[in-house]
Amino acid sequence: MHLRSAIAICGLIASTLAAQAGWFRDETPPANAKPLSEIIKSVEDRHFGAITEVEFENGKWEIEVHQTGGKETEIHVDAISGQITRE
Repeated sequence: MHLRSAIAICGLIASTLAAQAGWFRDETPPANAKPLSEIIKSVEDRHFGAITEVEFENGKWEIEVHQTGGKETEIHVDAISGQITRE
């Protein structure tokens, strides 16, 4: 019984690792994307606030900023064009 449990656990771990590998592939900007440093500079130049978090998801950069007074805003930036939209 212990051997069967060990095999089942190994299979579960292998399938979890395979799924996670796919997650990372989806979160990688395309080869023709603007460099992240350029994206950050563009957001900083517009004085949205202090950048506290950056994440790539669904083909765009999601940048969290905190403004004076504590308001939190998420800004989306297209990875290829660099176009900024506020959410």
